[in-house]
Amino acid sequence: MREIQMVDLKVQYERLRSDIDKAIFSVINSSSFIKGPGVKHFEEELSDYLGVRNVISCANGTDALQITMMSLGLKPGDEVITTNFTFIATLETVALLGMKPVIVDPDPGTFNISVEGIARAITGRTRAIVPVHLFGQCSPMDSILKLAAENNLFVIEDAAQATGSDFIFPDGTRKKAGTIGNAGTTSFFPSKNLGCYGDGGAVYTDDDGLASKIRSISNHGMKMRYHYNDIGVNSRLDTIQAEILRVKLKHLDSFNKARQKVAAFYDNAFRECSNLVIPEREKQSTHIFHQYTIRVGNGLRDELKKYLQEHGIPSMVYYPAPLHMQEAYRYLGYTENDFPVTTLLCREVLSLPVHTEMEQDQLEHITGAVIEFFEKHK
Repeated sequence: MREIQMVDLKVQYERLRSDIDKAIFSVINSSSFIKGPGVKHFEEELSDYLGVRNVISCANGTDALQITMMSLGLKPGDEVITTNFTFIATLETVALLGMKPVIVDPDPGTFNISVEGIARAITGRTRAIVPVHLFGQCSPMDSILKLAAENNLFVIEDAAQATGSDFIFPDGTRKKAGTIGNAGTTSFFPSKNLGCYGDGGAVYTDDDGLASKIRSISNHGMKMRYHYNDIGVNSRLDTIQAEILRVKLKHLDSFNKARQKVAAFYDNAFRECSNLVIPEREKQSTHIFHQYTIRVGNGLRDELKKYLQEHGIPSMVYYPAPLHMQEAYRYLGYTENDFPVTTLLCREVLSLPVHTEMEQDQLEHITGAVIEFFEKHK
């Protein structure tokens, strides 16, 4: 059996080696390392895939969030609502720009932001909602859009973990994650479902005016060379990374199907395990399993993690500590017990290996070890 990895990028590269190497060396031969033609081609191809008018690439997913907030004209003192159960980038961009992060608990089943929590958190100073499509499925966007419309708020989707996931509206209309609100952001970090071989990110929007502003701010505030219309930043996707992403984009749907197949295998294996809860699906979203995250009850999570490691199986805790208790964000004034759902999830969640190159013997080894652990702890 091949060594089990959380994400096996090496084996995936071996499968795509010919096309990846050709793409990389085409950039080296052209010496068009910055803003080469591959960047524009990738933006256009991703735009077609997502069904969105504009894709603006940038240096990483965190920059994508920051640039979007700057482009929407959010100001210091504005309140921005987001989830407590997410990677720090969602929160830190709000704080970095001098705005007030207002955090709410997630739904304990799907892990996505609670609509009821958003509704309770809205005040006269709220300007935007940032739902995070966590672990591979969309937040309940129809309800979030309704709240935003009623309160004149922007919606910025953090779709870094859900590239390729669909949200299905009650009338059957389907839209890709990140293309539903005023703007969506993503990351092309290597472990993402669509990942490059370094850092990368992008913003999506159907608003041409907003897209123009985003392009300007991401390029030092320039719309014309050496003429600065906005206070901007330097954030761009290198041509080599764009060309790698062009290759991988052609395989994205098959990548996501491979992850879904792994998730289905896990689901079937774990249904009878006591003290283990398999991932709950959003009723109006497809799930492309950036992570396969279980909940382990009865205080057994850390013991299971150790047991798996002893059997050559990696696992990860996303996320081990609530954001409201992080040292950098204590100034927000929250207390330890303010977010019981987040606190509980941080004690119970465990993500198992899920990627495009998993083999049957690996899956059987993982599920066998998990089942054996729970048999011993009945």
